[in-house]
Amino acid sequence: MSVKYTVVAKKNPRDPESPPKYYPVINSKGRTNQRALAVKGSRESTMGAPDLAATMESLLALIPEELIAGNIVDLGDFGTFRLSIKGEGADTEEEVTSHNIKRLTVIFTPGKEFKLALSRVEYEKG
Repeated sequence: MSVKYTVVAKKNPRDPESPPKYYPVINSKGRTNQRALAVKGSRESTMGAPDLAATMESLLALIPEELIAGNIVDLGDFGTFRLSIKGEGADTEEEVTSHNIKRLTVIFTPGKEFKLALSRVEYEKG
């Protein structure tokens, strides 16, 4: 299976007079939702689509709970989830409070099998 991409011209914002450079950009064909994944997954499993959907719903509740508790969530070959924050610096340690935190982000790091599956991808201009 190949990933389709198009070519997009982008100007350098630091040098608007320079000629544009051309970059490959992935084409998304659409979205796959939880129900569609459950139906597809049920074809490759002994679980039915409702059971898979319920499992995904459970993970949706459990993963944020574990992250908030301070844990890194390790789903084996699927990957890991962890929290990170973006904040503003202060001159002294005492000046740092929760008000310095500007954004909470979730970082997903793919596991070995996940990376391996994506490493085999081919690219197709389209």
